[in-house]
Amino acid sequence: MPHGKLMAISDLHVAHPENREFLEALRPDSPSDWLVVAGDVGESIGDLGWALGLLRERYAEVVWAPGNHDLWTVRGDPGQLRGEERYLRLVAVCRSLGVHTPEDPYPVWSGPGGPLVVAPLFLLYDYSFRTPTAGTKEQALAEAYRTGVVCSDEFLLHPDPYPSRDAWCRSRVAATERRLAACDPALRTVLVNHFPLVRQPTRILRHPEFAQWCGTVLTADWHIRFRCAAVVYGHLHIPRTTWYDGVRFEEVSVGYPREWRTRTHRPQTPRQIFPAPAVAH
Repeated sequence: MPHGKLMAISDLHVAHPENREFLEALRPDSPSDWLVVAGDVGESIGDLGWALGLLRERYAEVVWAPGNHDLWTVRGDPGQLRGEERYLRLVAVCRSLGVHTPEDPYPVWSGPGGPLVVAPLFLLYDYSFRTPTAGTKEQALAEAYRTGVVCSDEFLLHPDPYPSRDAWCRSRVAATERRLAACDPALRTVLVNHFPLVRQPTRILRHPEFAQWCGTVLTADWHIRFRCAAVVYGHLHIPRTTWYDGVRFEEVSVGYPREWRTRTHRPQTPRQIFPAPAVAH
């Protein structure tokens, strides 16, 4: 099969009818294209299965990393699974569709720009992206509640069996770090995570208090340590390309209809990751 392109998208939020219609109309340029999906497909297991199944029918390979919305336990979702049990059910759904997950061997992209290890990550956050006035997690949360900027994860994303979301994050970071360290050192990587691996992208948030739900300082040097050719993320709903330490970071979110209407009057289409587009930095 001839090589296609490595594409990426995130934050599909298919519970919104406009986003669902966008996804139904989405087609690859070539049946050889791969698609990376960096989380927040939907809030129900059924929606995630429908969306990723549709994409898997159209793309040569689909690689999924979970977002916080994928992990929510919402009223009406059958089974009401929580925390790690819910995550593992999502992994099982993906595997049944032939979709790569963070629990599987990392696939290797051999197309233009490769070979590259495409590594979907599940890391969460640990409240360490705090504002200068918040020295501790408790202070950061108190500040957020005072300003009314509180992520719905506090009510819908349960960490069971871990005592907290930050404890779950630390466990995921440690396990993932070991896996990445064991990758072939001769190969560069494309790291795919729902949350940005570095704090810099959160600096432009309208509400800085929200940054604490956007990642962890524990991954601040991963783009260097693990030989990144590119980093793919979403979550912020601010699609753009930035560069840190010479590494390209791609925020590839679609976002909510109210957001993408104000930008381009249509959702963000998948972003080309490789072959690397010609851009200045």
